[in-house]
Amino acid sequence: MSELRLTTLTLPTAPVGPVNPLPPLFGGADLHQVEDTSQADEEMRHNIAYGRVPSVMPYLMQDGYTRERAPAEHPVAVLENATLRATFLLGAGGRLWSLVHKPTGHELLFRNPVFQPANLALRGAWLAGGVEWNIATIGHTPTTCEPLHAARVTRPDGTPVLRMWEYERIRGVIYQIDAHLPDDSQVLLVHVRITNPRDTTVPMYWWSNIAVPETPDVRVLAPADAAWQFSYDRRIRHVALPAPDGTDLTRTTLSRDAADYFFDIPAGRRRWVTALDAQGRGLVQASTQRLRGRKLFLWGQGEGGRHWQEWLSEPGQAYLEIQAGLARTQLEHLPMPAGARWSWVEAYGLLEADPDAVHGDDWTTARNAARDSLDKLLPQSVLDAELQAATGWIDQQPDEILHTGSGWGALEHHRRTKTGETPLSTPGTPFPDTTLGPEQTPWLELLDHGRITAADPDRAPASYQTDPAWVEPLGTAEGWLAQLHLGTLHTHTGDLDRARKAWLRSVELHPTAWAWRNLATLAAHTGDLDEAARAYRAALRLAPALLPLVLESAGVLLRAGHPHEALEHLEALDPAQRATGRVRWTEARAALDAGDVERCGRLLHEGIEVADIREGEDSLHELWFAHQHATSGTTPGLPLPRAYDFRMLTADQTG
Repeated sequence: MSELRLTTLTLPTAPVGPVNPLPPLFGGADLHQVEDTSQADEEMRHNIAYGRVPSVMPYLMQDGYTRERAPAEHPVAVLENATLRATFLLGAGGRLWSLVHKPTGHELLFRNPVFQPANLALRGAWLAGGVEWNIATIGHTPTTCEPLHAARVTRPDGTPVLRMWEYERIRGVIYQIDAHLPDDSQVLLVHVRITNPRDTTVPMYWWSNIAVPETPDVRVLAPADAAWQFSYDRRIRHVALPAPDGTDLTRTTLSRDAADYFFDIPAGRRRWVTALDAQGRGLVQASTQRLRGRKLFLWGQGEGGRHWQEWLSEPGQAYLEIQAGLARTQLEHLPMPAGARWSWVEAYGLLEADPDAVHGDDWTTARNAARDSLDKLLPQSVLDAELQAATGWIDQQPDEILHTGSGWGALEHHRRTKTGETPLSTPGTPFPDTTLGPEQTPWLELLDHGRITAADPDRAPASYQTDPAWVEPLGTAEGWLAQLHLGTLHTHTGDLDRARKAWLRSVELHPTAWAWRNLATLAAHTGDLDEAARAYRAALRLAPALLPLVLESAGVLLRAGHPHEALEHLEALDPAQRATGRVRWTEARAALDAGDVERCGRLLHEGIEVADIREGEDSLHELWFAHQHATSGTTPGLPLPRAYDFRMLTADQTG
C-alpha cells in the first residue's frame, strides 16, 4: 500500500544562517565559464553563450553558516510502498535525501550523515547528498537551501502524490515536482513541470543531480560511446568512452582530477544513467525523452578532491554524482517559449545487471547489459504512459498543504492581478496571500500605495527586485529607498551609468551604508579602485561593525594597495567576528601585504578554517605558498598542510 506521511529527521546540523544583506550585484553566479569551445558543435556553442546571467540577483547570498554542528530536526516527507522508501527534505529545496530498497535494505543514494552547508551553490550554501533539483541558470539552484511549498495530492487511482512547487525569481517561472510511488512500482516516479507564464522567451536550465556512494568497485554506465569532458581548466573536449587517455573514467576512483563528463547520447537511444557495484547492483535513473542530457561528476583522488569529500561530509563518506538535464551539457541554456509548459517523468530505482558484463572490458557489452536490465525493470513505454496519464491530474488542487515555501509567488500573483496580466496562482500550484512575509511587505506597499519606505535606514533592505516590471512603480515613488532599488535594477540590466546616478541620488536624499556600498562595488567593478575605496570608507562610517561590509571593503583595500587600512577595520571587529575563518584569512593576507610576515605566519600555523571557501577558490594554498616565499625567498618551504589543500587539478599540486 502506497503511503505519504510527514515526520522529522534528526541530523548533526550546521544551520544555513542569515543571508548576507549586501546584494551580489556582480557576483554569485556559477563559476563554470567556458573559455575554449573549439571542440563543441555549433548548437552547443550557441547554447553555451546563451542565457548567462550577470549575478544571482534578486537572491541574496547565504554565507552565514559555520562548521559547528549540533543535532537538529528537519521536516521531511516520506513516500513508501512495499519496495521503496523515499525521504524528502522539505526545508532544503525538496531534495530527495534517501531512497531505500526495502527488500534488500540497500540505500540507493549517498545519504549524507550530516547537514553541512558549503560554498558550492549559486547563493553559496549547498549540501552534498541525495537528489537535488536544479532550475533556472547554470549552477546549484538558488532554492537548494530554501523551503518549497509542498502538498498532498491524490491520483485518480488513489496513489498519494507529494507535490512540491515554487516561483523561481531569476527566470520568473513556476516549477512543480510531483513524486509518487504506486503500490506495485519498483521505481520512484517523479513528474516535473516548468511553466513559463511570461509573454517572452526565457533561457531555461534543469539538472537533477544524483549523489551515489563512490567505491572502487562502482562503475558508471550510460548509453553513449563518447562524452564531453569539462574540468577546471575551462575547456570542453570530446572524448571516447570509456578510457580516452588509458584511464577508465567510468571507474571514478581511478581518476586523479575532478571533472565533469557529459555523455554524448545519440538521438533515438533511451535516456538513462546508472552506477553499479561489483554485484551489478545500484541506482538507475531513467526518463522520458525531454530530459536529454546525462552526466558523471567525480571529485578525483588528488589531495584536494579527497579533502573536498571530507569537507562536505565526514571521513570515509565518498560519493560521485550521476545527473540528468534538459540540455546535452550543464554548460548550456535552452530557449523556453512564452507560455510554454515543459514536462517529463524521471524514475529512480534499483538496477540489477549481469556483473561480468557490466564490469567487463567491452564497453558496448557493458552498457547494453545495463540497458537490457533497465528494459526489464521499467520499459520505456511505461514511462511514456505515466507522462501521458499525468495530464489528468497534474493541475489537480491539493488535498492538504504540508509545507510552506516563500511568499514571492504570492507577490508576483498580486502584481499580475494589479496590472491585468494572467494570474500566476493556479489550483494545482497555489500561492496564497498567507505566505507573504517581511521580504514582500515593501513591494506590496509599492504596488498598493505607490511608495516604498524603510522603517530604519540603518538596517539593510530585506529584499531586492531585478524584474523590469518593477522599474515603472519605483520610478514614480519618492525617497532614498526607491532610488537605491532603481540602481539595483539598472545594474542587473547592464545600465551602469543610470545605476550610479540613482545611488548618488539616494545618498543625496539620505546617506546610507547601502547606497555607498553599491557605489563602491560599482567602482571596483569598473576598475576605479581609488573611488571604490573612498565609497567603502563612507559606507563603513555608517556601518563599521557589519562583517560582510568589512570583509568586502578589505578585499578592495588590498587590491588598491592599502593593507594597513584593511587591518585597522579588521582589528575594530569584536572578538567573535575576528575569530571567524574568513576574517583570519583576510588578516593574514593583509599582514603579509603590509610586510608583517611573522603575523601572517602565526595565523597560518594556528590554523585558518574558512567555512565558506568556494569550489575552485585558491586563496588558502596561495597564501601559504606566498608566506613561504616571503619567509625563505624560494617556493616552497614547508609542505602545504592538508587543511589548506582544496586544489582541483593535478597541475595545481605544486607550490
